[in-house]
Amino acid sequence: MAQKAKKLRTMAGAMIRELHRKLPSEALARHQELLALFKRVKDQKRSDKNKVYSLHEPDVLCIGKGKAGKPYEFGRKASIAVTKTTGIIVGAMSFNENVYDGHTLPDVLKQCWTITGVCPTDAICDHGYRGLAKVGDTDIHTPNPAKKKDSAYQRRKAKQRFRRRAAIEPVIGHLKHDHRMVRCYLKGAVGDAINLFMAAAAFNFRKWMRKRGGFFLRFWRAFSSPRAQADGWRTAPHRLGNGFFRGD
Repeated sequence: MAQKAKKLRTMAGAMIRELHRKLPSEALARHQELLALFKRVKDQKRSDKNKVYSLHEPDVLCIGKGKAGKPYEFGRKASIAVTKTTGIIVGAMSFNENVYDGHTLPDVLKQCWTITGVCPTDAICDHGYRGLAKVGDTDIHTPNPAKKKDSAYQRRKAKQRFRRRAAIEPVIGHLKHDHRMVRCYLKGAVGDAINLFMAAAAFNFRKWMRKRGGFFLRFWRAFSSPRAQADGWRTAPHRLGNGFFRGD
């Protein structure tokens, strides 16, 4: 295997040198970044940092998951913020570097404040955010062993709080498999950010539609009935009831 890899590296180096020799100066200047990327891939080693994993997406990161079934994932780091009770996504950000999880909190909390106009007072996080106690006006809570001086009530409340934190895991799963976040077909870092934000918006919109399912059903029945089609759309809203879309 090592001999085959060495042979491929030798062939790639010969092709890169030949392109440098035979390309016209204008074409060489136009494709300078691409040729530099090829040379970087050829010269990189297994122990190097910031390696290139994809020629068409050179900014892809290798993120360690710490799981036996899938120890690594290739893509871009994202941070999701969800409300405690309703499960609405109020923050979704994509990062260009594989930063420590705790360093993503200030940007995500700022985005939550920009979108909702409210600064969260408490943030419940997992073990990946250990080391932080407070970010701005927000208290950071991570799972810790109970103290001896804690009462039974305090232990029960902490257990309920961190059990609720696990509710974000199925949200991430739905974003990946139901809203096409598992694979991004948009180009570059901007495309990854757009894909994440659109997936979060679709998740919230689907939840809202499920909540308002009865209204949409009445809306569809009113406008699809033969009487509504014959009378026109101005009289159809009267069939909805409950004060929705009253006509003139």
